[in-house]
Amino acid sequence: MTAEIINGKTISQEIRKGLEKEVAALTEKGVKPGLAVILVGNDPASRTYVASKQKSCRAIGIESMLVEYPEDVMEIELLDKIRELNEDDRIHGILVQLPLPPHISDKKVIETISPEKDVDGFHPVNIGKMMTGQDTFLPCTPFGVMKMLDFMDLKVEGKHAVVIGRSNIVGKPMGQLLLNANATVTYCHSRTSDLKSVTTQADILVAAVGKAKMIKADHVKDGAIVIDVGIHRNDEGKLFGDVDFDEVKEKASYITPVPGGVGPMTITMLLHNTVQSAKNHLNHRQGQ
Repeated sequence: MTAEIINGKTISQEIRKGLEKEVAALTEKGVKPGLAVILVGNDPASRTYVASKQKSCRAIGIESMLVEYPEDVMEIELLDKIRELNEDDRIHGILVQLPLPPHISDKKVIETISPEKDVDGFHPVNIGKMMTGQDTFLPCTPFGVMKMLDFMDLKVEGKHAVVIGRSNIVGKPMGQLLLNANATVTYCHSRTSDLKSVTTQADILVAAVGKAKMIKADHVKDGAIVIDVGIHRNDEGKLFGDVDFDEVKEKASYITPVPGGVGPMTITMLLHNTVQSAKNHLNHRQGQ
């Protein structure tokens, strides 16, 4: 048995076609969706991500604003800029590219962004709404994974889902969204003893551990759905994930590749959240 590939690129393109139509409709009504991206310093990976986000915005008609600061920008200056963008009606989404320099508090930055413009889904208000199953902006990577499963018509309800990783950006919200969809969820992490004894019980295995090719075939139950959130680059510049793809694809029923799996979905859900924010703004303006 060789696993069926869950193609994030194809799924993303389908979703983006729908978003493009929504952007055109909103623009006609006088609300052109706008995303502000703040980039601090000159980290090459961050710069690449930001360029990709901006390109994706332009492709579907979203207005994209880039605000750049040097590495040594004062925290207060950055927070003041965020407050200014919170009040700007042309901007529906605000994203601060992480990681930030050590002298700037991620927590303060995230909490200064208005929850109504937090298209990354990181603000504690939005996290709280997600935890309690309310309508809100969801963190883009876990949201993208849920969309993939839905698109492939892979049922989550009643399944045992195991999430390896507990970051605030991926691991924790991933487990919560699976729980909200009625999966039974187990979290694993660096302190989990006998990892394989847990992962081999998983109907759905999500690897968000940040260690290259850590998940081997003997971590995986026959016929499991394997989602690889990791992204690593070797010395030749080749990308691969947390899962040893060549080994695991012979055992799983469905698997996401790296690249071309979860990655494209993350940016697509950012676009989705920005469009949703613009819709919310229009509804508010119309008094709905």
